[in-house]
Amino acid sequence: MADKILKELTLKVWRQKDAKSKGAFETYKIHDISTGTSFLEMLDILNEQLVSENKEPVAFDHDCREGICGTCSLFIDGRAHGPDDDVTTCQLHMRRFQDGATITIEPWRCGAFPVIKDLIVDRQAYDKILQAGGYVSVNTGGVPDGNAIPISNDNAEEAMDAAACIGCGACAATCKNSSAMLFVAAKVSQLALLPQGKVEAARRAKAMVAKMDELGFGNCTNTGACEMECPKSISIQHIARLNREFLKAKLKD
Repeated sequence: MADKILKELTLKVWRQKDAKSKGAFETYKIHDISTGTSFLEMLDILNEQLVSENKEPVAFDHDCREGICGTCSLFIDGRAHGPDDDVTTCQLHMRRFQDGATITIEPWRCGAFPVIKDLIVDRQAYDKILQAGGYVSVNTGGVPDGNAIPISNDNAEEAMDAAACIGCGACAATCKNSSAMLFVAAKVSQLALLPQGKVEAARRAKAMVAKMDELGFGNCTNTGACEMECPKSISIQHIARLNREFLKAKLKD
């Protein structure tokens, strides 16, 4: 399908000088955007336009632009990463919008992710949760020969599915409670399903949940919004495993 040209778009963009300043939406017009343009490329074009007008460009986060790093965290028209399924913002293309459309662009709305500037939020809270226990620190030996450690195919596949989490924050930003349970559950699952991760399983579950609570994330009420908006389709079944791991750790105590 040949790309079309969107002759005019109206962008309502959240502008905020810094974490302490009060933010507000500002409206911009942008013209002649190809439907083959990615959403972040469209923001690049907007910034070129603003710079040419001697105006402050819009600050937004990005890195790989390949749907891997998770930094392009934007709320677009009321949805995390925009009006498409199973994509990050950098994978969203302008063909998803109609000519003449008004597009509202906001940063994540989550207390644990404070706004740094404009559309950039501080997602260090996820890093702190990982530092609390999302790793293997014991000596599990050298690299074994292939198939030396028996792991069922189902467990291996499920662990890989959990490991696909890129920590973008869409789950917490989408949840009405700002819960980070899907993120924490994915990081616990990817290790709990494998022999190397079982040694520290109890400590890991308790430490990561405690850090999540300490950082101000809300409680999970199983609405499923996190799974629906996750760009990597992480299943809320991992939350059930996290709850089991946490309960087992408490029973051991």
